[in-house]
Formats: sequence, structure tokens, C-alpha cells
Amino acid sequence: METGSRLRLLDVFVSIDDPRQALKVKHDLVELLVVAAAAVLVGADTFVEVQLWGRAQLKWLRGFLTLKHGIPSHDTFGRLFGLIDPKQFEAAFRTWVQGVLPALGAEIVAIDGKTSRRSGGVDATALHLVSAFAAGAGLVLGQRATKEKSNEITAIPELLSTLALEGCIVTIDAMGTQTAIAAAIRDRGADYVLAVKDNQPRLAESIEDFWRSFRAHPAEHTPHAFAQTVEKDHGRIETRRCYVFDQLDCLDNPSQWKGLRCFAVVESERTIGGKTRLERRFYLTSLTPDAKRIAHAVRSHWSVENSLHWIMDVAFNDDRMRARTQNAAHNLAVIKQMTLNLIRLDPIKRQGGIKARRFIAATSDQYRAHLLGLQ
Repeated sequence: METGSRLRLLDVFVSIDDPRQALKVKHDLVELLVVAAAAVLVGADTFVEVQLWGRAQLKWLRGFLTLKHGIPSHDTFGRLFGLIDPKQFEAAFRTWVQGVLPALGAEIVAIDGKTSRRSGGVDATALHLVSAFAAGAGLVLGQRATKEKSNEITAIPELLSTLALEGCIVTIDAMGTQTAIAAAIRDRGADYVLAVKDNQPRLAESIEDFWRSFRAHPAEHTPHAFAQTVEKDHGRIETRRCYVFDQLDCLDNPSQWKGLRCFAVVESERTIGGKTRLERRFYLTSLTPDAKRIAHAVRSHWSVENSLHWIMDVAFNDDRMRARTQNAAHNLAVIKQMTLNLIRLDPIKRQGGIKARRFIAATSDQYRAHLLGLQ
């Protein structure tokens, strides 16, 4: 994967329209967004904390920003984030990422959604954000908000249309296994690996029937590709087996899936303390019947859980986010994803995880300025 020169946040945020009445504006929009990004980077999770940190670090911030009227109240930050057009905010985020990653190459891009549980109120639905995650680089490429998880079906094509995916492999869980989404991925010049579950019952049943027949006879009687990996760690043994078949005529209505080349059955057998559990999952893919490559794509998809969703909850307290005013939760979530990318783009390998590096950024003016591109 190629990386390019990083756009300054000051330059990125310029593209966002100021939603406030011009005659009443005391604080510059771009400067406030930079302050918010810097505060979130060092550990601020709420607008109150953004205000407190900004006022404590006003002298340092004025080394890079004018901040003629200082740092506004947390209510001002909250109102501003609530008013900003989230689509413009997302577009600015993608512009910044595309400047960092001008070419994705053969990157695996996992599409998955996450709900910020406490962002909903009495009259509001909790924010559900569908994100595109470059598994190899560990970077968020873009996102699109929905009101409910079920709306991922419409949000995913909208998100795909904004991304440069040529040559990538896009992986999506069963919610996104839709013929229109498969076509959208192929139209973007990418391949897909899509999970099949009960939301496509006839398709899942046809794969299940084929699998039972395959297991009932010697494996060599049915052409297929196969790959296996075994991991041992702290008393746990996990064996993953991937079987790939190109007998598409055995599937239910295979022609409706644009570019479909084969389907896969992935078994995960985990043994802990003498107890063994077996899980079996089905997939459709436009890739050639390469079991090793497909198994890698399936495995990489689940990195979005540990490398994005878990990090957002543990390191950024996303599930505890209470921003509820209009678009505030959405825009603050995007700022958090941006700061996660900033940390992961640091070419210097430092000890500790994301939370530890946020702590270092809070205590080191030089490191903070380095990550924010303010030097």
C-alpha cells in the first residue's frame, strides 16, 4: 500500500461550510474543529472535556492557531457539532484519508456497522455508523450513518460510491449480502466476499445441501480448493479450514450475483480446556477459487471488530458517548475515527496501544503536534 503526504487538518476542515449566522460568529469554525480534534486525540471524550482541555492548553494552541476569542464553552462546541452537515464532515474525512492513501492496491476493505449505544435519547435513535476499514493498514476509509442497523442495506451502497476501491477485496457480513451491493462492488472495480446466513434463506439452504452431499462422499470425488491454518495460544487450539467450490449451478439463482465465481465453506474448530466448539460459515465471492486467499479475506474481515469497534469502545469510550444534539454524535464519532487514523499513521512504532499513545500525546507537546501535522 502506498502512502502519501498528509494534508493538514487546517486544510481539510476548510471545505466544511459554517452553519452559523455570520454576524454572530466569534470563533472560527476551522480553528474550533482543530481544537476538538486535538482534545479528542489526547483523551477528551465529551464537549465538556474538549472545553477544559482547550482552555488549559490555550497558550500551546496559539502557537498554531489565532483563537482571538479564546476557547468557547462546551455548549458552543455541542451546538456547532450538532449543526455541521455530517455529509460534508464525512467528505472532508475521506479527502484527508485519500491524501494519505492515494492507492489502496489489493487491500481488504471490511464494511461493518457499530451502534453508539448511549447516543440515543428519549426522542432520538442511537447513532449507527457503517464504516469502511482497511484491514491491512488499520485505517478507517469512510463512514455513513444510519438510524437503525437494518438500514445498512441502503447505507452500504452510498458508502461504496464514495470510495476508490479498484483492485480491493470488499468483505461484508450477512446484513450486506444483497445482489445490489454485490453489483455495486463489482462496478467499483473491486471483488467481494459476502457472508451468507438466514437473511438469504434459499441461498443458504442450497449451500447447506451441497455441503452435506460433499461430506457424505470422499472429498476427492468433488473438485474443490482447500486451505487450513492451526493456531495455538495459551491453551487454546484453533483450526480453520476453508473449502472453496465453483459448482455454481448447485446454488439458488446464482446468475443474480454479479461476477460470482465461487462459494466457500469456512469451519472454525476451537478447543479450550478439553472442550471443542465448531462453527461453520458460508460465503459468496467474485474471487477465483483460491482457498488461501479467500480464507485470508474472511479472517481479515473480523479484524474490524478488534481493531476498530473494540478500540472505539475501550480507548475512545464510544459506547458511553452522550452527544445527542442533532448531528453532534455523528460528527464527534468521525473526529474520533480521524484521531484513531492519526495515531496509526505515526511511522514511529511506540510501545503501548492506542490508549497509551493518547496518553503520550497528552503529556508531550512535541508528539501531539507531530500527530496533528501542526509542526
